[in-house]
Amino acid sequence: MGQEMADQDEVRQESDRFSLRSSLLVPASGERAYTVFTGALADWWVREYTWSGPEALAGLGIEPRAGGMLYEIGPYGFRNDWGRVLIWDPPRRLVFTWQIGPDRVPVPDPARASEVEVLFHPEGPGTTRVEVEHRYFDRHGTAAEGYREALTAGWHELLCRYLATVTRTAD
Repeated sequence: MGQEMADQDEVRQESDRFSLRSSLLVPASGERAYTVFTGALADWWVREYTWSGPEALAGLGIEPRAGGMLYEIGPYGFRNDWGRVLIWDPPRRLVFTWQIGPDRVPVPDPARASEVEVLFHPEGPGTTRVEVEHRYFDRHGTAAEGYREALTAGWHELLCRYLATVTRTAD
């Protein structure tokens, strides 16, 4: 039994090394928090974090279903897919692949992409805890650790903007 627990701890430490986690309280119901996260992406996503850039970006979106795509629409209607929805479970859970490599090049093979899970936990009337875990950075190869560090700051900025959007459009 002791060896099994030690093995589980080792797996957890390795998993933690290749993931990042963030959590925040938002002043909204779970339904509203989920809707803003998935349906108002263009209102809170940092436009500089897109391939199109702030001037040419025409739109951002998530197709609302398992198998749907996360995408941006750039100049002349050109579409770039960022990942695929694995789990669409409003208002509780969203899981999608992150098919953007450390060099900002698309990663067409989902087996080589990291993954993002977003959980929405009601904390009381009009308040929801949103937890984001971006995991499996090791799938991005040798640049995994640096990529995780860079996206730790990136997700912090994104979630601050998301909170401001939720607050501005409160229930």
